[in-house]
Amino acid sequence: MAFYAKAFGWQVDDVGFGLMVRRPGYGDHLEATTDPDIRARQSGISAPPGFEDAIAWIATTAAGEAPHWHVTFAVADRDQTVADAERLGAEILGQDDTAWTREALIRDPQGAVFSASQFTPPTG
Repeated sequence: MAFYAKAFGWQVDDVGFGLMVRRPGYGDHLEATTDPDIRARQSGISAPPGFEDAIAWIATTAAGEAPHWHVTFAVADRDQTVADAERLGAEILGQDDTAWTREALIRDPQGAVFSASQFTPPTG
């Protein structure tokens, strides 16, 4: 993390359930461009401080799994993304719904694997 902090200006916060990687100012960019309600929406779900600046998470690997990067794209509609990906020649490797997300693991036609994640926080 020391390398990435110096190279990209990232900050890492232990938020109890994982390590949140932030790029300070990213939330300002999102608020000014594509997501004007980001802070209001996140305050409504008690997101950790700085969550609007989150660009990555550090997660433990499974036993025997080598450390690696895994890209996750935030999407507005997981099901539409899956349909579009299949239509364009991708293979859907799995789907998972949690209390906070609806995710799909996708292999593109060239073999790259990534996740598409729809944020669906619990209500009430």
